[in-house]
Amino acid sequence: MAGELFIGLMSGTSLDGVDVALVEFNIAELENAQQLHVLHTHFLAYPSDIRAQIIALQHPTDNELEITALTGNTLARLYADAVNQLLGIAQLSPNEITAIGCHGQTIRHKPGFADGIGFTLQIGNAALLSELTGITVVSDFRSRDIAAGGQGAPLVPAFHQAVFSSHQANRAIINIGGIANITYLASSGTVTGFDSGPGNMLLDSWIKQHKNLDYDADGAWAGTGQIIKPLLESMLKESYFSLPPPKSTGRDLFNDAWLAQKLLNTHYLPQDVARTLVYLSALTIYNALVRDCHNYSQSIDDIQNEVYLCGGGARNTLLKNNLQQMLGNTKVSTTDELGIGTDWLEAIAFAWLAKRCLNQQTANLSKVTGAKGARILGAIYQN
Repeated sequence: MAGELFIGLMSGTSLDGVDVALVEFNIAELENAQQLHVLHTHFLAYPSDIRAQIIALQHPTDNELEITALTGNTLARLYADAVNQLLGIAQLSPNEITAIGCHGQTIRHKPGFADGIGFTLQIGNAALLSELTGITVVSDFRSRDIAAGGQGAPLVPAFHQAVFSSHQANRAIINIGGIANITYLASSGTVTGFDSGPGNMLLDSWIKQHKNLDYDADGAWAGTGQIIKPLLESMLKESYFSLPPPKSTGRDLFNDAWLAQKLLNTHYLPQDVARTLVYLSALTIYNALVRDCHNYSQSIDDIQNEVYLCGGGARNTLLKNNLQQMLGNTKVSTTDELGIGTDWLEAIAFAWLAKRCLNQQTANLSKVTGAKGARILGAIYQN
């Protein structure tokens, strides 16, 4: 008997576009990556004007309420195009899809802000997306966790636990998108997850300013520079890096203004700044692993540590090499080796989160997010 089909949509802090994954689930509870089937994937890039509008909305601006709502409508249309293109590739009709799990585009993420609860805002008008596709949409996954006193992030560690856990090894799954986040799956079953700090976000913005490129392929440009020790030391003083988990971050903190403040009254070469940004990402990931992931720095009864990368940063050769040098003999690979492609893992995870919601199953790990307990995540727009 064929399983249920779900579509996952993920547009992250890198703001490059939307990843789309068509996933078949054959069983209720996943135990490894081989128990789901990724049938098709698709990527639709953000036009430059949409990307610029989203970046502008990261901070207060005139008439932001109206602009945010209309940008959400624009994103819903783009998401619908991406879904319909995927359905065309797969030769499927909308009524064959159980639901879409749509993360939306994060505009603000401020857990604990002001009143102690704070808020998170992902836009994309899920109601309109459901209308345009004729498919049930599950969205707004983070708000319930925040309402329960949590960070609302990261949410994907629950999926990592379901598909990547091993009794033979301690595994760190490191997603390097705009922000880098770590899931540490101890062989004992303990799960740790949090955002370590900037991934590609600052470097992407820096190369856009200086080379008009969207990203530094393989870290090639950064590789021509030298690490600026005073700049690195200044950036490492950011208090976020020393906070214990649970914690999460985003463009609200690590943005162009943050970097500009660190560069005030300096005259560094652009490629040297780029090299330092790559090293910052690698070093803060390494520091977080050693300091905040229980038993990472130990070998217990021949249990080994393994590190698997995913996200756009997994293709940055310079960043990957920096991490490998810091981690010594620890195995560093990508999630491709575990059966899930590096570019599609988060989209697949949101398909899984949509399935959990429709099945009335909890999906947050409260020890990861800091919420008061397990909660069913997501708002359903039934078609």
